[in-house]
Amino acid sequence: MVGNVEPTPQEAERAFRPDPAPRVTIRELAARLAERGISARVDGDADVVVSGVCLDSRAVLPGDLYAAVPGARSHGADFAAAAAASGAHALLADPAGAQRAQNAGLPVLVVDSVRAAVGPLAACLYDQGESGPALLGVTGTNGKTTTTYFITSLLAALGQRTGLIGTIEILADGTRIPSVLTTPEAPQLHALLGRMRSAGVDTVAMEVSSHSIDYDRVGGMRFDVAGFTNLTQDHLDLHGSMEAYFATKARLFDVGRCERAVITVDDDWGRRMARSSSAEVFTLRTHTTNPGHEDLPGRAWHVASLTPSGLGHDFELRGPGGVVLRAHTGLPGLFNVSNAALAVLMVHASGVPAADLQHVLDTADPLTVAVPGRMQVISREPAGIVDFAHNADALERAIDAVRGDRPGARVIVVFGATGDRDATKRPTMGSVAARHADVVIVTDDDPHGEEPGGIRRQVLDGALDAIAAEGLSSHAVEVFPRAEAIAAAAAMARPEDTILVAGRGHEVWQEVNGVNVALDDRVELRRALDAAGSGRGPAATDAADPAGNG
Repeated sequence: MVGNVEPTPQEAERAFRPDPAPRVTIRELAARLAERGISARVDGDADVVVSGVCLDSRAVLPGDLYAAVPGARSHGADFAAAAAASGAHALLADPAGAQRAQNAGLPVLVVDSVRAAVGPLAACLYDQGESGPALLGVTGTNGKTTTTYFITSLLAALGQRTGLIGTIEILADGTRIPSVLTTPEAPQLHALLGRMRSAGVDTVAMEVSSHSIDYDRVGGMRFDVAGFTNLTQDHLDLHGSMEAYFATKARLFDVGRCERAVITVDDDWGRRMARSSSAEVFTLRTHTTNPGHEDLPGRAWHVASLTPSGLGHDFELRGPGGVVLRAHTGLPGLFNVSNAALAVLMVHASGVPAADLQHVLDTADPLTVAVPGRMQVISREPAGIVDFAHNADALERAIDAVRGDRPGARVIVVFGATGDRDATKRPTMGSVAARHADVVIVTDDDPHGEEPGGIRRQVLDGALDAIAAEGLSSHAVEVFPRAEAIAAAAAMARPEDTILVAGRGHEVWQEVNGVNVALDDRVELRRALDAAGSGRGPAATDAADPAGNG
């Protein structure tokens, strides 16, 4: 990584682990797996003691059980000798892996599927029969990050000790652990929960991505409350279709995965999710123009009395039996009303009485909380805003949220699309930007291993095609690299305009052909505005203006 010293894999892994470490024999682990319906046998010394679980042979710590996952190009068991050299005490493998790892000299816990077993096994290891933190998981295409921040803010105002696991950061007992994946691997998650249990954490709010569900990263976990934000086009490179994407998300709302489900039913996907869930269901309608949910299962809640208030909104959340919760969020955009309402209802569904919630909503302003890179205000005149919107739906919502009512004011949007990801959304993002912004500057996001020019061209073509076909008055151009695109936006902006730099949010590195290059949109926008002699008015990089595109 350019200009930064990364921790070694073992140092990064150690940060997840509880202290003291558990000590369990693999015989005991096999028995505990059997109690969960997972067949396992031990080849070798069954009384060997393990104190951790690790999927990466490079990150193995002394005493670990190394989980050898089969891959597309190689089998994790091929690295068993390296794991043993690092101090692994045992191996988790499928029958093929057990055969390949014979020369490593380690006892093997043999299961049919390592991916399916490693989460429950980690739960067996780190959960020593003690009650742990309550788990509140949030899934959906957009809004996960902001909703989890709202949840932790509400819980902290209620006097609880909280944990947070998500895209931007992991917080365990107030200690920040860098987050690479939206949801860490299953052994790391269970180790984190063990660490939080030892620290006395009451409740953990967690983002749950579709990747984590598909790859069994949340294996062995059962959420007290699972929340659903929305479903829009994204990640089709993994799922192939919206139906498959929906089916993956729906797995979280099975009664085996969660006790209670709080589902936003503002569209057909949400209504289908509510009907398909086998958990106890709470439905949430946040758009007053949407049809009701009288035909849906569970307890029906809805947002009412929505009025603008500063950058954000005041609203009421009304539920069964005439219950009314009055709330305010200082964050712009109707999507943040949806995020805030979901957070409030999830906390209520977790067992917090409505009266206690109303007290903190009245006294602590918990729904106005800064989330880095989520509708983060950098300047006032012109307005400079950085957001994480990286798909068509989030981009449309973000542009609409920043559009003011000053005469002649323009929205200038700077964005791109990621490489090696769902390419079908690129022209759609371009057309959405052309319809909703006044000036569209297409640039690079994270190209990864893909040729950047081709990505830009697909996005730009979508914008230009929409302009031509629909007779739009917007203007679209291509500028790269990204810092120059941001500078171009700052140079053309008038005091009444708004610059929205979208797609990367809190990220501080841009990956180009496997190399991480330092790039922070917030820093670049501030620098560009200063160079252009604009950005007048108080900067608000610490303002509580995050959007819901997590």
